[in-house]
Amino acid sequence: MTLATAPRAPAPPSPLGPAPLAAPLVDERAARAELRRQIARLEAALGGAVLEASNLAVAAELAHAAAPASHSPLAGGRLLSLGDLECLRDGLVERLDAVRETAIGEAARHAQARDLLEAMLAEPGHHRWVRVRNSDLGLPGCKSFHVRPRLGPLGMLLGWWRVVVSSGCPLPGRLAGAPHPCSSGAMVRPASLSCSQ
Repeated sequence: MTLATAPRAPAPPSPLGPAPLAAPLVDERAARAELRRQIARLEAALGGAVLEASNLAVAAELAHAAAPASHSPLAGGRLLSLGDLECLRDGLVERLDAVRETAIGEAARHAQARDLLEAMLAEPGHHRWVRVRNSDLGLPGCKSFHVRPRLGPLGMLLGWWRVVVSSGCPLPGRLAGAPHPCSSGAMVRPASLSCSQ
């Protein structure tokens, strides 16, 4: 007795689509190590570019340009995939380029200000009322160079111009909370101090 077997119908397709192919097992350690090495080198170069800025305002601007985009605070720690590491590396390259571009622009402005200062010192009459500050030159301090007439209005009429160098820094004033020596407070005054009120 033989039993007849009916042919089986094919299985209905899965609502999720075809079954995914098994990804080949590839050792990603070498690629991850190379990407991490590149990221470390780019981060060091980015930090060095910010530190090379001589002016504090420029350094603050460069640090702001170098700041990474904020991530979600809920993201937490995670192992980055190769694609994420590549995106991180590409973002660092873009930020490093932006920092270098800003630094080159600042260096060009400083060089232009130095050339202007040299021209002011050589011929003050051709640069009337022009002022160059240390911040324009990329130097610390409050000093400024200002072309003014010698002897006020008379010098202006006669064409006598000179470069005046000013320290520009405000003088430190008395603290608001400190009592004045001539006030009627409980402060003991030496006999050598005389206050005229």
